[in-house]
Amino acid sequence: MSECKTFFNRRIKGIMLTGLLSCLIVLLIQCNHSYAGNVQLKNGDLLFVTAKESGLSGAINNVTQKEKAASFDHIGILEKEDNRMFVLHAAPKGGSQRQDLKDFIKDQKEEGQEVIVYRLKPEYQKAIPEAVKKAISMLGKPYNFNYILDEQSYYCSDFVERAFRTENIFKLEPMTFIDPKTGKTNTFWEEFYTKKNLKVPEGEPGCNPNGLAGSDKLERVGNF
Repeated sequence: MSECKTFFNRRIKGIMLTGLLSCLIVLLIQCNHSYAGNVQLKNGDLLFVTAKESGLSGAINNVTQKEKAASFDHIGILEKEDNRMFVLHAAPKGGSQRQDLKDFIKDQKEEGQEVIVYRLKPEYQKAIPEAVKKAISMLGKPYNFNYILDEQSYYCSDFVERAFRTENIFKLEPMTFIDPKTGKTNTFWEEFYTKKNLKVPEGEPGCNPNGLAGSDKLERVGNF
């Protein structure tokens, strides 16, 4: 009787352990395919990074923020390849690059920033395959630290706008560096361009993450 009891105890423990391992495997699979809560990430999703309050991030947001719900300083395109996910984006460190999604999220978290997921509305989804293809063709180009459009380097929103340009998903608008609180050129940007011996490109065509996020062709679907 004692041997029987020991046998069944071992069997029960084995079944419980197997069940626990199965649950962990399922959770790991789900995490690999869905990073944003219950949102299933899709090829071509746009990943916006929330802005900081100071430095370059704060300066960008200061002159481009249109509403409190949209306060971003960086953007990338999600690329799904089989079971792996990457972010196609242009960043000061690394230029135009293809970065593993996990590393991209980690970088933002380390800076105390969140990643917000936007998606093209159904009627514009057809633009995604060509946009991803175009983004891949731009990889390797250096980062545009002047934020003045050229064909040899890209900044983050410029990279994304170009990727979707064929389908006219986004549009270039006159850039502004005016501080809405003072009505004058933002001090950060005035000093920024003075150091580069460049004129502040007020009114020149360009784009920014907040402007792209405000497009009526996008919808917000989740966050990390």
